[in-house]
Amino acid sequence: MKCEELLKALNDYVDGHVDPAVCEEFESHLAGCNPCQVVVDNIRNTIELYRSGVPYEMPPEFHDRLRQRLKSKWTKVFGARKE
Repeated sequence: MKCEELLKALNDYVDGHVDPAVCEEFESHLAGCNPCQVVVDNIRNTIELYRSGVPYEMPPEFHDRLRQRLKSKWTKVFGARKE
C-alpha cells in the first residue's frame, strides 16, 4: 500500500469501517511509514478530543488575534457594522 492509497481510505480506517484485509495493509504500511503514522495519530487525537466534549481554552492572545482577523474579514466582505 502506498501513502496515497492510505490517505484515500483514511476516514473509513479511523472509523473502523474497513475490510479486515485492508486493515492489515494499513497496519503494515503504518509500521514502516512515520509520516502516515503522524497523520493517523493526529486524526485519532482530534476525534478523541471532539468526543470527550471538553472545551479547549484558547490562550487570550490567540483569542484576540482570531477575533480581530474575523472582524477584519467580515468588514472586508460585508462592510462596517452600523449601530
